[in-house]
Amino acid sequence: MSDNGSETGAFLAGFIIGGLVGAAAALILAPQSGERTRTQIREKGIELRDRAEDLSEDARKLAEQTAIEARRRADELAVEARKRADELAVEARKRADELATRSREVYEQGRARVTTAVGRGQVEPPAAPAQPAEPVAPTA
Repeated sequence: MSDNGSETGAFLAGFIIGGLVGAAAALILAPQSGERTRTQIREKGIELRDRAEDLSEDARKLAEQTAIEARRRADELAVEARKRADELAVEARKRADELATRSREVYEQGRARVTTAVGRGQVEPPAAPAQPAEPVAPTA
């Protein structure tokens, strides 16, 4: 947005300077009396100043409208992002719960199969876990 403002300002400055230089050159080169030339320069200067004021006012209004629109759109996007984040969080919790439930089911099914297989003598029961060895004291 600041780039747009600086481009508009540069355009307006170039427009005004170009207009003044062109008007002054036209008046100086025109075959008229000095009094008439000074009067025309003064009138053109006033006219250009008024046009520049109008253009700067229009540019200021446009910049304000653009800023208001940008803020409004940013607010809309923030609300939309919050809503989507909430939806994703709910979906993630739901899937995590489903995964936990499914994991418990698979564990219980596997445990039941091993228990059944051991009961039928098809598989040896698992060995008891080995006791950890005594920790060796570090030597200095």
